[in-house]
Amino acid sequence: MLASYGLAYSLMKFFTGPMSDFKNVGLVFVNSKRDRTKAVLCMVVAGAIAAIFHTLIAYSDLGYYIINKLHHVDESVGSKTRRAFLYLAAFPFMDAMAWTHAGILLKHKYSFLVGCASISDVIAQVVFVAILLHSHLECREPLLIPILSLYMGALVRCATLCLGYYRNIHDIIPDRSGPELGGDATIRKMLSFWWPLALILATQRISRPIVNLFVSRDLGGSSAATEAVAILTATYPVGHMPYGWLTEIRAVYPAFDKNNPSNKLVSTSSTVTAAHIKKFTFVCMALSLTLCFVMFWTPNVSEKILIDIIGVDFAFAELCVVPLRIFSFFPVPVTVRAHFTGWLMTLKKTFVLAPSSVLRIIVLITSLVVLPYLGVHGATLGVGSLLAGFVGESTMVAIAACYVYRKQKKKTENESAVEGEDSAIHHPVATTAQQATRFTLFLGISLEIRQVKLGFLRSAVQNEVTPVAFHRGVITCLLHMCRGPAHTGRSR
Repeated sequence: MLASYGLAYSLMKFFTGPMSDFKNVGLVFVNSKRDRTKAVLCMVVAGAIAAIFHTLIAYSDLGYYIINKLHHVDESVGSKTRRAFLYLAAFPFMDAMAWTHAGILLKHKYSFLVGCASISDVIAQVVFVAILLHSHLECREPLLIPILSLYMGALVRCATLCLGYYRNIHDIIPDRSGPELGGDATIRKMLSFWWPLALILATQRISRPIVNLFVSRDLGGSSAATEAVAILTATYPVGHMPYGWLTEIRAVYPAFDKNNPSNKLVSTSSTVTAAHIKKFTFVCMALSLTLCFVMFWTPNVSEKILIDIIGVDFAFAELCVVPLRIFSFFPVPVTVRAHFTGWLMTLKKTFVLAPSSVLRIIVLITSLVVLPYLGVHGATLGVGSLLAGFVGESTMVAIAACYVYRKQKKKTENESAVEGEDSAIHHPVATTAQQATRFTLFLGISLEIRQVKLGFLRSAVQNEVTPVAFHRGVITCLLHMCRGPAHTGRSR
């Protein structure tokens, strides 16, 4: 049952998980009620498409090929996985609606409310699992216990976020965005901003099914393969706990950067600079690393977590120790990726992030193919390959950020140069033009005086012109020069 639920959940997160990244659309683009309506409309259409797709996977030969054939699972596990996938058909829409409103709340600095909604989600799931375990579902349909608990948690989270939006934000945002905010956001702009982030999230979601597929095929679809997939399913949530929250660091830049026009109407009590964000990011990474090493490297701590929370036996928990220790190194690439992604989201240049998803898949598959030849198999193979994919992706994101930074710096330098030239043309150059005019005028006057002086000197020599007559001629010449060239020409 655990393997069936794990496969179904992983496949759902791959096919429809990118819808949850509409949180970033709400964070960056939703500035008015009209913008929110467009975002919600996109989610309604996407939710309907997701439900149809889930139904096709559950009842068509495509689902049989994807689940049974590709993953080399037996008929029992395959049928339970397809049934679980059908039960999860409505979850992507609820999840996307919740995250869209979470992005709007984060824009207006209601991060505490978003955090409370997420905590309420987890609490609701734990409570309903405890309740349903004492019901008849444990005997009749045990697969419904985690699925119904997942739905109840999503319902609590979605209700909390929607109520928080209507209570705190709906009445204070305008019906339409004004020119100071760049006007109303179009659906095309939202989708253009969203698709690179969705592609990245899709590759992140597909990473786990790919890992499950290669791990299962590496062990030949035997009972060891089923056990390895079950170990991965159990270690994913536990290993994700200490570092998963680092992904939300990417929301810090769009929420606080004052260069973003959508933040001009959102008041803050203090100014947050880029240096503050960098220090905050480093502290978060250090905290996550500390948690990972305390949880996964301290003897018997990880086993106790698995036994008490996941509900596995001690022998199974011991098999999960090595994969969990590999998870200890995930915070570094995750932090690098989140920090630079947030900066690029602020600039609305998410398109440069698309190559990172391709590199992640290439590195992941390469690791899954090469590591078995080095003697690495089972869950250790899966988690180690995931780490390699994360490192490759974060490296490409850092390279993309450096590329954008250099272009921004070059653009700023060019604009500064143009502004300097414009300033020189309109003010310093105007002054220079006046100086040049005076210089030319004085040069012309001196030349004319010299020519007149030479002429009068020759006349004085020839015709005995007196000095008084000479100076009178010079003064006359100056007067004609002030009247203009025509008069000067005639005077000569």
